[in-house]
Amino acid sequence: MSGDLDSSHKELVDLAQARMPFGKYQGRRLIDLPENYLVWFANQGFSEGQLGRRLQAVYEIKLNGLESLFDPLR
Repeated sequence: MSGDLDSSHKELVDLAQARMPFGKYQGRRLIDLPENYLVWFANQGFSEGQLGRRLQAVYEIKLNGLESLFDPLR
């Protein structure tokens, strides 16, 4: 179980450090993207691959009011 917690923590840290690779918000941390931008992606359908999974995770975290998870990682 400890290994699961370690990998979950690492995934959260990686998510908090990930940056938008293109567009208007290029270089901005995914966790700091405006909610309306994430909603737009959700409506378009998240892309396949790591970026799409990360954007979807940030969207779900914000949607459920759990942004405070990122506070210690900022």
